[in-house]
Amino acid sequence: MKKNNQLSTNILAGKYKNKKLLLPSLETTRSSKSIVKESFFNRLQFDIIDSTFVELFAGSGSIGLEALSRGANKIYFFEKDRFAFNILNQNIDSLDKNSCTTYFGDTFENINIVTKELVKNNQKAYFFIDPPFSYRDGMDEIYNKTLNLVKNLPKEIVELITIEHMSSLKLPNMIGEFELEKQKKFGKTTLSYYI
Repeated sequence: MKKNNQLSTNILAGKYKNKKLLLPSLETTRSSKSIVKESFFNRLQFDIIDSTFVELFAGSGSIGLEALSRGANKIYFFEKDRFAFNILNQNIDSLDKNSCTTYFGDTFENINIVTKELVKNNQKAYFFIDPPFSYRDGMDEIYNKTLNLVKNLPKEIVELITIEHMSSLKLPNMIGEFELEKQKKFGKTTLSYYI
């Protein structure tokens, strides 16, 4: 029986450079483009080393695992699609599962587990949020829920919040206590940075 062609991407830099990561179906998730990833990590530069990194709506985990490759020491992943979650865990197993923690299910509920842990440990983290604004059924409320999630993050645990979104979507200058620092546009995709 012929095996389906498995979609994949590569880690761009760091200790796992060129390592292959599997990608789930494009029907359920969408992977961040290399140019977007490169720009994001150019923004972080060496700040990522020894940091804590949180990837919400993780899909394959390509952003969080890129952070791991570039020196972050603890990564938290959140994903609700079962197939994507299985792919995510396969990717983690191929790199370093001791540095990664995955949460399956509703990101909007599960995030509280990590925020409480970060508060308790007096720890800051980088948050990368790439919600499926128009890609999945039943995701109509995702925009408002995402803004609410950001608004409710305790400021003392936030190093930087990055939201990857469709360029046609206008995000506010302030989300709770967090201010839009800058935006970078890549065609249909935009990165918005909040501090």
